[in-house]
Amino acid sequence: MTSTSAPAAPSTPPPADPTPHLEASVGKVVVVKFGGHAMVDEALQRSFARDVVTLLRAGVHPVVVHGGGPRISSLLARLDLEVRFTAGLRVTTPEVLDVVRMVLAGQVQREIVGLINAHGPLAVGLTGEDAHTLTAVRRPAWVDGEPVDIGLVGDVVRVDPETIRALLSRGRVPVVSPLARGAGGEVYNVNADLAAAALAGALGAERLIVLTDVTGLHADWPTSDEVIERLTASELDALLPDLTGGMVPKMEGCLRAVREGVRAARVIDGRVPGALLREGFRDRGAGTTVFPDRSGEHGEDTGRRTRPDRSQGPAEHP
Repeated sequence: MTSTSAPAAPSTPPPADPTPHLEASVGKVVVVKFGGHAMVDEALQRSFARDVVTLLRAGVHPVVVHGGGPRISSLLARLDLEVRFTAGLRVTTPEVLDVVRMVLAGQVQREIVGLINAHGPLAVGLTGEDAHTLTAVRRPAWVDGEPVDIGLVGDVVRVDPETIRALLSRGRVPVVSPLARGAGGEVYNVNADLAAAALAGALGAERLIVLTDVTGLHADWPTSDEVIERLTASELDALLPDLTGGMVPKMEGCLRAVREGVRAARVIDGRVPGALLREGFRDRGAGTTVFPDRSGEHGEDTGRRTRPDRSQGPAEHP
């Protein structure tokens, strides 16, 4: 069954101490994908910025990768340009790419940088094009096992993390727009979940945290709102063919991250204020956590073996 809207965000009161799970990540890189409804809600944006600053001051090294899908779709509609997704990825013509670059690097990124810098000179914005940080090749969407051309959409094939590492070494927070260059200088629109995963792997991040519009990977939405709490890479790999829509790149990104050495990849509900600190660094609780196969948690059951819902929430591809 498919869902036509995301499940409602839970109204969980904030705990007295929102940072009890940070110890394992102190001194390490954590990549945070910021997307969904939180990006168009001013209160949630400010809350996210405060959380990022809290991480930095606690000794964690956060890297933010942002989406911008709702803003892009809104501007495309105003310009009378088609808004179309295939397999969770935005169909990107040259005209659409111009809008994507303008919104991501010229609007959304600047807002996030500004909100973080309200707490001090901490954040620096860049895109994957800068210093050849992300290099991509054109990728199709796959529908029923067949490739479908979706235009200037890229799949990251190389990451040069040195610019980001230099910023981290100076105590800065890199805020990255998911654009990439091709080998011939062309520019690609990259799904923010997949860009975040590629960066997490290249940086040797402790974890990838995906803030989105759903409470996690659901076993059978809308029949049930039960979330699959834990999965190994192999378990997720087996489930991927059953996913459609915006959940595909999220879980594909989680799988890539843990297979490239990230200790855990976590999908949590970004519509809840303080979710990054309260839930992002847990291995259990609200949300879905993906682990490498080797960290099967000493034989523990890592998740439900039920089929997930096939489509959850809106696509978050820029």
